[in-house]
Amino acid sequence: MAVGPKCLLPWHGSDGGSACAQRATTASDLALVVVSLHGLARRLARRRAAPQPAAPAAALLAAAVDAVHSDSESTLFDVTASAPKGPRHGKMRGFSSNARQFACANLLDCLWQCVGRVKIVLMGISWLGRQTSEFADLDWENLGFGLVQTDYMYTTKCGPDGNFDKGGMVPFGPIEMNPASGVLNYGQGLFEGLKAYRKTDGSILLFRPMENAMRMQTGAERMCMPAPPVEQFVDAVKQTVLANKRWVPPTGKGSLYIRPLLVGSGAVLGLAPAPEYTFLIFASPVGNYFKEGLAPINLIVEDKFHRATPGGTGGVKTIGNYASVLMAQKIAKEKGYSDVLYLDAVEKKYLEEVSSCNIFVVKGNVISTPAIKGTILPGITRKSIIDVALSKGFQLTIALCDEYAFLLKIHKSTVEERLVSVDELLDADEVFCTGTAVVVSPVGSITYQGKRIEYAGKQGVGAVSRQLYTSLTSLQMGQVEDPMGWTVQLN
Repeated sequence: MAVGPKCLLPWHGSDGGSACAQRATTASDLALVVVSLHGLARRLARRRAAPQPAAPAAALLAAAVDAVHSDSESTLFDVTASAPKGPRHGKMRGFSSNARQFACANLLDCLWQCVGRVKIVLMGISWLGRQTSEFADLDWENLGFGLVQTDYMYTTKCGPDGNFDKGGMVPFGPIEMNPASGVLNYGQGLFEGLKAYRKTDGSILLFRPMENAMRMQTGAERMCMPAPPVEQFVDAVKQTVLANKRWVPPTGKGSLYIRPLLVGSGAVLGLAPAPEYTFLIFASPVGNYFKEGLAPINLIVEDKFHRATPGGTGGVKTIGNYASVLMAQKIAKEKGYSDVLYLDAVEKKYLEEVSSCNIFVVKGNVISTPAIKGTILPGITRKSIIDVALSKGFQLTIALCDEYAFLLKIHKSTVEERLVSVDELLDADEVFCTGTAVVVSPVGSITYQGKRIEYAGKQGVGAVSRQLYTSLTSLQMGQVEDPMGWTVQLN
């Protein structure tokens, strides 16, 4: 009989001590052991909640999976760390002596601490993240804005008490969802979007993750949902990025887009908040959102469909806000436009925002942007651009208005926002959009009621748009000092 992969593993003797013993175990034996863990994991999970797996346990299971999937007949896996001590329970019948010794002496001890990691094995993952390459095998020169499946995602749940458990990383893949879940039946869900950038020295920067955490809390309150604490949100983002570090593009080739999701996953038939919620985060490397890149985009003003109405949920990042713009966006793209610019739903003459980003209008040395009034998402990039513009000496105009009557009230302040009429597009010097996905995107033309307004600039990009884009991206990628304290560096 051919001898399968050899594993150098810690082995507990009858005295409870730990010693390293080399044992030859066939790959088929190990495969049976791994499969058998399903029943053991379920029994142990019922006995006690499983905390985060200890490092020795993770290494031990990694060696087992490596052995199962190894193509070599004699591969040595050196896992010399002592397995955690713990009770040994259960019987394993139908396996060879070597398999029983391997399982009972090591895996049962580890199972007590790493039921969650066993589930990773059972989901078909043959490699527990021990990647040695710095970058994933991807065409970084032609990276678009689309989903690229990475290695891991973060997930946690909370029940009626509103407290989320510690959570942790699991392989990226499908999630189980009850057909009666609140998000599937009543749209009870929120999402966020932020990015991680790789610096020239190889380290990784996050951009303003606390802002996303606080915005999710605001949205969750509006949607009658519990939200993870700011600290847990930020820590989960860090875990997700580090677990998928090899998917962070090289400097200047793009960014790692991070998508936190909060959904009502509990079953509910009548209209009511879900009894259980799931918070998860996945990530994907991305390039430019618009195919034009920094080149100008072409917008069409939509006066039939509306993105949001006063008193609705337009000011929070709920999932339903985005499904409602798909029809207008589809029609616009079929006509050759990049995206749609929406007007207010009452007067139908004031600018609100583009499908997934905020809008700015430049005239002389004044930058104007629609005031936040409940129907416009308070974009984090929007907020950052306002602060960057102020630091560059620009004058912004803010005017607060009554949310329902749209009565203009000038607010005397150094920085001002205001209602921006669609007619102001006719003589604007520049127009640009901002958002996590688009960053700063200059607008080359806007079409309104059949009339096309074009904006000239160097290579079609206005001076203000270019300066703000350069200033913001230099901060995000760590190319300049960060006086704002916006970036978070990961080791």
